[in-house]
Amino acid sequence: MIKVAILGYGNIGRAAEEAVKAAPDMELAGIFHHNDCLDCIQADVVLLCTPTREVPTFAAILASKGICTVDSFDIHGQIVNLRSQLQPVCAAHQTVSVISAGWDPGSDSVVRALLMAMAPKGLTYTNFGPGRSMGHSVAAKAIDGVKNALSMTIPLGTGVHRRMVYIELEEGADFKTVEAAILADDYFAHDETHVIAVPDVDALNNVAHGVHLERSGVSGATHNQRFAFDMTINNPALTGQVMVSCARAAVRMRDRGEFGAKTMIEIRPIDMLPGKEESLIKALV
Repeated sequence: MIKVAILGYGNIGRAAEEAVKAAPDMELAGIFHHNDCLDCIQADVVLLCTPTREVPTFAAILASKGICTVDSFDIHGQIVNLRSQLQPVCAAHQTVSVISAGWDPGSDSVVRALLMAMAPKGLTYTNFGPGRSMGHSVAAKAIDGVKNALSMTIPLGTGVHRRMVYIELEEGADFKTVEAAILADDYFAHDETHVIAVPDVDALNNVAHGVHLERSGVSGATHNQRFAFDMTINNPALTGQVMVSCARAAVRMRDRGEFGAKTMIEIRPIDMLPGKEESLIKALV
């Protein structure tokens, strides 16, 4: 049995707990909070269900202790840097860190890679939502003066999005100051973003989300190859499940001596599935 610990117990942490308990080859080694002693964690792999901006610190600490980690780091422009930072730590301590293992980045990254293999020339558009972005909501909530926040992603087509950020202000906070800080944050600075003050964010909360992926391209010399991928999801449930599946892959890679920081497109899909390889190949190929 793979011993899995969870660090952080918000929406994703609770969903990850359910996925671990449902896995036939895993057992829960404990749930830990951000301020708990990391030396107390005894596990094969730790799921980092913390805010994204805390992931680099926790992943490096645990990797230095020889413990595998999986995270759902979701700042797309910083993923390559995170991978480079963790690579030597994992190599030195013979462990594996699977980074950005949510659904986007994560499982959608694998779909995009497969579509590119099917049509090497062309364009892929990723359209999110409509739905709640957990990473953006956490980022907005972290702004000084914000008591609670909900960031909704609205697809405008061809990979362009609008962010609707609903905030509940702390007493005495200035809306204009808070709004300016949110608009300047890297999570929001690249999209059309609207900030709206509301009396109660919880009254608006809905963890539904979705994605529509489209690629139009060329296979060999043949044009007009068109592909589409759709899903409508419960955001934390899917994120937690993908992380748990990648935890399985992390341990298998570690056991084969394939140490390092890995994104999902670098992982064999079969390593994410429970069961024996021959049976899985027979069932899926």
